[in-house]
Amino acid sequence: MYLIKTPHFIQNLFPHFTWRIPTEEKQIFLTFDDGPIPEVTPWVLEQLEKYNAKATFFCVGDNIQKNPEIFQQVKNAGHVIGNHTMNHLNGWVSENLTYFHNIRQGARQAKSVLFRPPYGRITPKQTQFLLRHYRIVMWDVLSGDFDNTNSPEQVLRNVVQNAGPGSIVVFHDSIKSKERLEYALPRMLEHFTAEGYTFDSLNAQEMFETELVHKRA
Repeated sequence: MYLIKTPHFIQNLFPHFTWRIPTEEKQIFLTFDDGPIPEVTPWVLEQLEKYNAKATFFCVGDNIQKNPEIFQQVKNAGHVIGNHTMNHLNGWVSENLTYFHNIRQGARQAKSVLFRPPYGRITPKQTQFLLRHYRIVMWDVLSGDFDNTNSPEQVLRNVVQNAGPGSIVVFHDSIKSKERLEYALPRMLEHFTAEGYTFDSLNAQEMFETELVHKRA
């Protein structure tokens, strides 16, 4: 069970998470989870380059270790890196110290203060600790590309019908999502470009520093 569009009341319940970027500009913030992998990530980079699109890649540390050349390609293309744990751990079923250690391992590989919990699952105690060190990024729109019960056409509709100015949109550069991603991503890029949108990455340091200011206030 998951929601394609994160309702405003949920976003308001967890104000220290980043769900979307406040803006009136026609900007969409694409994010890709679970890579980098050779079977999908280079193709994603090619599609983004066609539209001069920048994105944020929430990388699994183990995949960075296994695919350093592809990870470097992502960085060389000017995209932003986020941390998605070392081994894609689910915070709801992980002991806290194990979870924190795994996140630190992932952060050392990603070298980023941006963090997205796998599955979006994180406990209040975990949140309290992690906000001291990371900016936790969730999403406004979930494409559903990971769900094999969704058709590729449905994944495209999920994004086109729900994304708007400031939306943080989640896709996955993973084997599981490959078929649906390859259909939806280029068509989504084409659609929103025709509507006058640009695609931008998240500013990791600026977001983290803004959060620190809020904490001190």
